[in-house]
Amino acid sequence: MNTKERLSRRIEVAAKRAAADLIIRNGKIVNVFTGSIQSGDIAIVDGWIAGIGEYAEGAAVIDAAGQWIIPGLIDGHVHIESSMLTPREFAKVVLQHGVTAVVTDPHEMANVMGSEGIQYMLDHSEGLPLDIYVNLPSCVPSTPFETSGAALGAEELRPFYEHPKVLGLAEVMDFPALASGSPGMISKLADANDHAAHMDGHAAGISREQLNLYMAAGIRTDHEAVSAEEARQRLELGMYLMIRQGTVAKDLEALLPAVTPQNSRRCLFVTDDKLIDDLLEEGSVDYSIRLAVSKGLDPITAVRMATLNAAECFGLRHQGAIAPGYKADLLILDDLDKLSIRQVYKDGVCVFKDSKLNEAVFPEAASPAIANNPLAAVIRDGMKPLQPDSLHLPLQSGSCHVIGIIPNSLVTRHLQEEVSRDQEKRFIASVEQDQLKLAVVERHHGTGHVGLAIVKGFGFRKGAIVSSVAHDSHNIICAGVTDEDMRTAIEHIVAMNGGLAVALDGQVLASLSLPVGGLLSEQSYEEVYSEMQNLYAALREIGAPDTFNPFLTLSFLALPVIPELKLTDKGLFRFASNSHIRVDA
Repeated sequence: MNTKERLSRRIEVAAKRAAADLIIRNGKIVNVFTGSIQSGDIAIVDGWIAGIGEYAEGAAVIDAAGQWIIPGLIDGHVHIESSMLTPREFAKVVLQHGVTAVVTDPHEMANVMGSEGIQYMLDHSEGLPLDIYVNLPSCVPSTPFETSGAALGAEELRPFYEHPKVLGLAEVMDFPALASGSPGMISKLADANDHAAHMDGHAAGISREQLNLYMAAGIRTDHEAVSAEEARQRLELGMYLMIRQGTVAKDLEALLPAVTPQNSRRCLFVTDDKLIDDLLEEGSVDYSIRLAVSKGLDPITAVRMATLNAAECFGLRHQGAIAPGYKADLLILDDLDKLSIRQVYKDGVCVFKDSKLNEAVFPEAASPAIANNPLAAVIRDGMKPLQPDSLHLPLQSGSCHVIGIIPNSLVTRHLQEEVSRDQEKRFIASVEQDQLKLAVVERHHGTGHVGLAIVKGFGFRKGAIVSSVAHDSHNIICAGVTDEDMRTAIEHIVAMNGGLAVALDGQVLASLSLPVGGLLSEQSYEEVYSEMQNLYAALREIGAPDTFNPFLTLSFLALPVIPELKLTDKGLFRFASNSHIRVDA
């Protein structure tokens, strides 16, 4: 059926000259335009809402029996790769939480595989009962201070603007390139402007005056505010404020005081990075709504932020509201304040009901993978084997720069502490001082680069943890008490071609294989969740705290665009000076 035929059918149903496919009656409809509650039948045809009023004829009729009805939720900024699931399995998880559309930035896959990584995510999003929109990765690599698997210029990104699911340019995190007018960055921004495309910011550690540069470039959103004052600065300059609540970055409570009745229409919820267990146990932006309401935000305002605000921000003209001419994406709730979800409808089809996912709406298999699946050799062929001294950290002084973890934050502290050295003046980890060794091992081009530093805040008493997920270039990152356990952990995930692992006394206690680019599992979300529980049990065995997620925290310690100290494969990086520094002070 073509657009003309669908439009004609919709008008016929709206005019009551034809029967609807589905009518939902007796619900309390949340009108996100007016902030009111309205009544009426919702008439649906071909997955679209034809009208709200009195409609007698429908092939199927549902009695909402006084329950609340709200639009399908929209996550305005998420990296699907952080769930470690393929798009298909990710969709199964978030649909259970009422999310019917997401705006994703596939820069994890792009940093590993370049254009093929973006295409992989687009291909594997086809045919799913979840709208997966894409903003193109703007910074691959994020900076020149690390080794990524690929580099994408404007010419590589330009063809993707023709894809119907591509909305614009994702988080511009290389602020120095923007501020200096780098030709490469200006070309990417110009292409987005020429396509009237959306542009996301990434203003971590950026002053109010520097925000002017983002706005002048046409960038209209940011998710890196960590205080109410930073939130107000973004709103005052005309940005949409993305309120992030993920697994590591939990900013909602700090930002909520900046949200007022006057500016709430410029605010939306995002998760950014959230692991599978948190998605299943807490939820996606549905959890953000519940948390915000529990902290005093009006529930209809909270719903509007996760629906209409997000849709308008990204130009999704037919989503974000329950109204004629909008997609029939909606939730039926038992309770509005608690956002207890009874049913989820996507394009007029029930995809979740009474705690059960409708598996029939999913295609039997995802779209074909990249030809010959080059992902199978992405680590084994790309990484130079560790040498006997690869993990040795010689120090000229016992006074060192130390990366200080801030639990549940992407930001780290720049500490200066005295550390222990052996007879050859090499760093020795100290569990008493909570000073562990941190390593980033290049895995893409066989350079043999191994960046080494000292990290404080993990709290391990023994053992090591490792991950091939290390934002944004996704080299291998490992933290541990002994070189032996670090080597065991690193070599294990190389052998299984990517993943997470915990090692102790030369043995691997638990691991999760991530063979798709070293980032994604090919297993079901249930299997990935189960293996994550085994990893958490292993973390408890080595004495890791349970007040934050060690694996996701580890994965962000290599991201040099976030303050204050980070580690790349090329060495210790200081955000304030935008340069590498020695470990010993």
